[in-house]
Amino acid sequence: MEQSKHRAVFIDRDGTLNVEKDYVYKIEDFEFIHGAKEAVRLLNEHHIKAIVISNQSGIARGYYTPNDVHLLHDYIQRELRKEKAQIDAFFYCPHHPDGTIDEFRKVCDCRKPSPGMILQAEQKLNIDLQSSYVIGDHLSDIKLQEKVPVKTILVRTGHGNKALEELQKEKIKPERIEENLLDAVNYIIRTTNPF
Repeated sequence: MEQSKHRAVFIDRDGTLNVEKDYVYKIEDFEFIHGAKEAVRLLNEHHIKAIVISNQSGIARGYYTPNDVHLLHDYIQRELRKEKAQIDAFFYCPHHPDGTIDEFRKVCDCRKPSPGMILQAEQKLNIDLQSSYVIGDHLSDIKLQEKVPVKTILVRTGHGNKALEELQKEKIKPERIEENLLDAVNYIIRTTNPF
């Protein structure tokens, strides 16, 4: 018997889940965007996988290490669990073609807008991409809709307003534009029926 596939919301991290600051990797610099914890809890309550996908080029640039990212993700999970919420999986890309750390200096298939992180999640968590969404504040988040069959929502937090200008120039349309992660999740829940 084939296991049924799951809907997911792929959430960009910096600027969407948490306040955008240059290269967030220290716990003391991390701050959830207002409503973000509630957004994750709502996804959990509606049996929609909450998956973080994040470009972390600071690793390739030598600003911090993969271990720093894991420690921060552990902290995020602990804070969410206090609110009866949790991220189902974290995926991040440590690469950048201009990196200073040889191991991570490369063109890869996981750095957004390449779909590698989403494809990993699809396999690992049995995700139905056609019923899933990407929520983010960058052009690279929205461009994922060109690579995989997901719907996209641009949020105005972080770099969202700048990304909106870029999207208009490139004539790329997300399904929706919302103020923040919570508004985006409420839209998804309002307009879709869980399996």
